[in-house]
Amino acid sequence: MNAVETSGLGKRYGGTWALRDCTLAIPAGHVVALAGPNGAGKSTLLHLTVGLAKQSTGAISVLGNAAGSLPALDRVAFMDQDAALYSGLSVADMLRMGRSMNRRWDQARARDRLAELDIPLTRRIGRLSGGQHAQVALTLALARRPDLLVLDEPMSSLDPLARHEFKSALMTAVAQDGLSVIFSSHIVSDLERVCDYLVVLAGGRVQVAGQTEDLLAGHHVLVGPTAQADQVAATLPVVRDRRATAQTHLLIRATGQTLATPPGWRKEPVGLEELVLAYLREPDAFALPGPRTSDATKEATFS
Repeated sequence: MNAVETSGLGKRYGGTWALRDCTLAIPAGHVVALAGPNGAGKSTLLHLTVGLAKQSTGAISVLGNAAGSLPALDRVAFMDQDAALYSGLSVADMLRMGRSMNRRWDQARARDRLAELDIPLTRRIGRLSGGQHAQVALTLALARRPDLLVLDEPMSSLDPLARHEFKSALMTAVAQDGLSVIFSSHIVSDLERVCDYLVVLAGGRVQVAGQTEDLLAGHHVLVGPTAQADQVAATLPVVRDRRATAQTHLLIRATGQTLATPPGWRKEPVGLEELVLAYLREPDAFALPGPRTSDATKEATFS
């Protein structure tokens, strides 16, 4: 079963498309990085997933149920960048509110987790540090015992130490519960060590989708003399072409094939951040499973 499946999904606000022609099949059991610049459509896709918005076109299902339906909502928990909690209430008050508003709720787990984090139940939300605030919000989400946890820029206001602790807590929860996670951020370093599936949105459209390991294995950088760059680039599926006077860097997509390294050139691995930025800088380039492939993708040899 897929955690999220969309077909021709689109969302329009007035005359502006925030998301358009989005077709995805995100398998369950993954921690999914949803990357892209501000305004790319990340929050729109997540709001459609958790039933906070209704699509203008297409369809979206969550764990086999229509997004926003009661069966879907029972199995999904959501935390956004504001982590909206009531500042005048105590942590215990927030737990009581969560218990009264959710059909699936694990009060003991929430209390145990907060005790491990040394967050007093009597402390008011407004007196928590930024990291504690985020941890309480995550605790409330996990207390729902979701099968899918959706996080929209959850670390945008945290300092580096709090970010590290939040990611550690998230991965512990994933290991313990085996839940699926969709984690959005425009800061790729937030995603690099915790996510094993990547979706990149740009301009409201899906540009990249696939397992992180496969995407990284299917791309590499060729470095060689600029004098030969035109000849080499003409025969390869180039995603991004960066040239200096003497040397050129070509980011190559080679998924499902073996491309020989041209004489006088060297091949280097590509990191996740470099891969994401390369695609975002080239809006006409795509790395998608299925029928949408580049005509330039072909076997190349050099003599």
